[in-house]
Amino acid sequence: MPQSWPIVSTSRNSIAPPPADLRKSEMKELPRALNPEEYAGLQGVRWLLRRKSEDLTTEELAALELLFECSPALRKADRLREKLPAIFEAQRTKESATVALRAWTTEVKRSGLDCFDKFLGTLESWMDEITNYFISRLTSGWVEGLNNKSKVLKRRCEGLTSIPNFFRRRWLDLHGFEAFTH
Repeated sequence: MPQSWPIVSTSRNSIAPPPADLRKSEMKELPRALNPEEYAGLQGVRWLLRRKSEDLTTEELAALELLFECSPALRKADRLREKLPAIFEAQRTKESATVALRAWTTEVKRSGLDCFDKFLGTLESWMDEITNYFISRLTSGWVEGLNNKSKVLKRRCEGLTSIPNFFRRRWLDLHGFEAFTH
């Protein structure tokens, strides 16, 4: 029952974590494998899995290393996870990106991990659309963000009966910060 893998962010500071179902199942086994002091040292390791290893401190790397010593599968998933954004960050043509994504897919399949299966299905189904990103490096991120803000605003304005107040609140949510920070 693998869950969907979170969308990959090509941000330089954050990338999607290994699939949650693998992390959760591996974390359940840790209290049996570690003494209480070691297990306590793994507090917050979930958030470390979301960051690039080169952005981690020595202490954070040590906590991850302890986790990976206890869970080779999680180490493997994390290494595969870190390779994917590198494909998107490199200057590539659509064709070379397709080749790189297919090579990554093959590597994931050879790893024996099934936690990427749903993501791989989505990647395969939408490969052409995903690789269109490499033509002009444009995404729909801005529109997705605006849609998300609109949905949040709609929830916040539930019960609001005045249309002018709705538009005032919308303006404040979208532009209010800039208006009051000068």
